[in-house]
Amino acid sequence: MDHYKSKSTSSPVADFYGEPLITLPNPDAHATSIRATALVFADPVSVRLLEYIARIAPSDATVLIIGETGTGKELVARQVHKLSHRKDAPFVALNCGAFSESLVESELFGHERGAFTGALNARGGWFEAANGGTLFLDEIGDLPISTQVKILRVLQEHEVVRIGSRTPIPIDVRLVAATNVNLAEAVQAGRFREDLYYRLNVAALDLLPLRERPGDILPLAKHFMQRYGIRLKLNSLELAKDAERALLRYGWPGNIRELQNVIHHALLVCKDGRVGLEDLHLNPHFGSSYSNASTSVAAPASLTSLENALAALYEHPADNLFDTLEETIIRTAYDYCENNQVQTARLLGISRNILRHRLKRYGYLV
Repeated sequence: MDHYKSKSTSSPVADFYGEPLITLPNPDAHATSIRATALVFADPVSVRLLEYIARIAPSDATVLIIGETGTGKELVARQVHKLSHRKDAPFVALNCGAFSESLVESELFGHERGAFTGALNARGGWFEAANGGTLFLDEIGDLPISTQVKILRVLQEHEVVRIGSRTPIPIDVRLVAATNVNLAEAVQAGRFREDLYYRLNVAALDLLPLRERPGDILPLAKHFMQRYGIRLKLNSLELAKDAERALLRYGWPGNIRELQNVIHHALLVCKDGRVGLEDLHLNPHFGSSYSNASTSVAAPASLTSLENALAALYEHPADNLFDTLEETIIRTAYDYCENNQVQTARLLGISRNILRHRLKRYGYLV
């Protein structure tokens, strides 16, 4: 499960080749995760972000971090915690998309013995585990509306009520939430409560994708080279100029996490620690024009094919055409993502709960 509790063990902002750097505690333990394990603040945009973090961290204001997957949202949350007066208290990270709708409230708020089938013992939730410290809720847009209501009450009343209990438990927790979806649009679509959105959005941190802060790319690449170079026992490391140019031109759809994987692989196949262009396995579909021209060229071609196919269907429409099209979109996306609900919901731009409802309707889930 994608959650854990720790004391404030994230590395402080340290200098790496003269640039501020923060990393996860024991970053190599998260090697198979999609989260970023390091952030460097070299690009002017990142420098301004670091300064803003330093200004808001000492308060107890709720924080909403907005950014694509792999941009380092948890690292930013940890830095907010580390610079606050809660730095010696627990930091608890929880991925809201990792739990089914039936379990998420028990995980967050806890339960009493016998509250539901399988509740053999009373157990506190993650709000209680983070008492005195910071609770980081990633992918908060995936929470069902009923859970959103209860989180809003916790923030307002500073207490939780376990499932199966009527006794409130006082808590003192700073909430930092993160999302890779547009919550304002989710509010308009009725998937996210407006009052909770404004309650979370007291201090907003926009974490730009790596392609929009290119000044961070090479410092991060050198950091990962150093980390993996030690693990692979490479005595000397070098990043060739052609490799540098390729890294800077690439669009990085997977952000920092993808850069880390690219560097790791490059060090495995390169000769004598020298990474050249031929050692970089970059996706050819996300090259230098990823952030501008390629998307504007490729999208219309794909959409034209889709429009032609739809026009053919309209000529001889089947019964319940809309439902058929919706089921086809969801089924093919679900297959494409190898039945991973979180990835499918992210691909389609809908919440996991909406996806689960559709999958049940179409018979893909019991």
